[in-house]
Amino acid sequence: MLSILLDVIYALALLLATPWLIYRRRKRGPSGVPLREYFGRVPNRPVAAHCVWLHGVSLGEINATRTLVAELHRRAPGVVVVISSTTQTGLRRAAELYPNLIVFRFPLDFSFAIRQTLTRVRPSIIVLLELEVWPNLLEVASAAKIPVVIANGRVTEEKSLRRFNWPVVRRLARRMFGRIRWVGAQDETYRARFIELGVPADRIAVTGSVKYDAADVSDHIAGQEELAQAMGIDADKPLWVCGSTGPEEETAVLDAYARVLEHGPELQLAIIPRKPERFDEVARLIVQRGYACLRRSTNAPVVPVGVSEPRPVFLGDTLGELRKFYSLATVVFAGRSLVPLGGSDVMEVAGLAKPVLVGPYTENFADAVSLLLSEAACRRVSCADALAAAVLDLLRHPARRERMGQAGRAAIMSRRGASARTVDEILALFA
Repeated sequence: MLSILLDVIYALALLLATPWLIYRRRKRGPSGVPLREYFGRVPNRPVAAHCVWLHGVSLGEINATRTLVAELHRRAPGVVVVISSTTQTGLRRAAELYPNLIVFRFPLDFSFAIRQTLTRVRPSIIVLLELEVWPNLLEVASAAKIPVVIANGRVTEEKSLRRFNWPVVRRLARRMFGRIRWVGAQDETYRARFIELGVPADRIAVTGSVKYDAADVSDHIAGQEELAQAMGIDADKPLWVCGSTGPEEETAVLDAYARVLEHGPELQLAIIPRKPERFDEVARLIVQRGYACLRRSTNAPVVPVGVSEPRPVFLGDTLGELRKFYSLATVVFAGRSLVPLGGSDVMEVAGLAKPVLVGPYTENFADAVSLLLSEAACRRVSCADALAAAVLDLLRHPARRERMGQAGRAAIMSRRGASARTVDEILALFA
């Protein structure tokens, strides 16, 4: 009965959203995902073996699956792993990471779409990264006696906890979370929030974050020299990399850059926006500010009119190369944190031993940012002026940069092991 009610609500919502979906498709172009996959017509899994269905909603979650997949293949080579995602960036990244695995678009939460997906994939267990839970998925999987677990679990207070506590959805949320077989929470705070949402306390373990495992602890990323050479990045001059930036942040970054250049004229700047649909917008902004925009996708400059010999700003407008930029960096700013967008992953930056700056809005990565701040591996800034001052200070003090970078790497290394603890539980559920 619940699934029928949900299907009716979803159908009405889809009908109302159709004009907007058509507009978005025309604006962005075809997604490349077959329409049938939205409704459960995903690729058939031909092998009769235990199967783990891993789902990550977007790019960050898909990147976090790397160590889980590697650990599963190492400890249970006969187990089949399939991967799903919701966003185009997540699907593209999954296809890059797992060319030999089945990768598909996570279906819409219609009960018939979920049933068809389960029939075609035949998972032994479903693993959701962080908090990608849907009521029909839990209802149908529970009826089919397929355990659903949450790995790398986290519940943000500002968004998820409040949303699931709305009077209209609270009862449904308690029923849904009560069907979760196990949760690997990132920390004690998230564990308490899962209990509040309705997961029985004895089904929750604090495992830490698998992203600490996935952070590449290295002094070098394959392909970074080729990227630098193609774009014209000078390895002998300092490079400030601003990664995963959000709307309005690029303006603040360019303001800060202008201030830093007054005292550190050799500094190079690279901006890598979070959303691919914003690449053109940011390119225009760079040119409007009087800089030559050097886009990674073309490696050709776009020069502002009337400016002789404009200073270049590098724009990372390709997918999957952010870590290469980070590895080339002298200083890193982790974006979506000067504006209220929740912040960006700082663990990969720390794993590369780079000093990292963040803004005041980091709630989506609160645990990792708090760790780096406590270890003096990270600095928090509040505005463009403070950002410029922090960058200039780190440029002037190489030893300070080195201490911050090494402290961040040590902090990451001390928190590893979540992937192994999660796979322990997955294999136990098979038994």
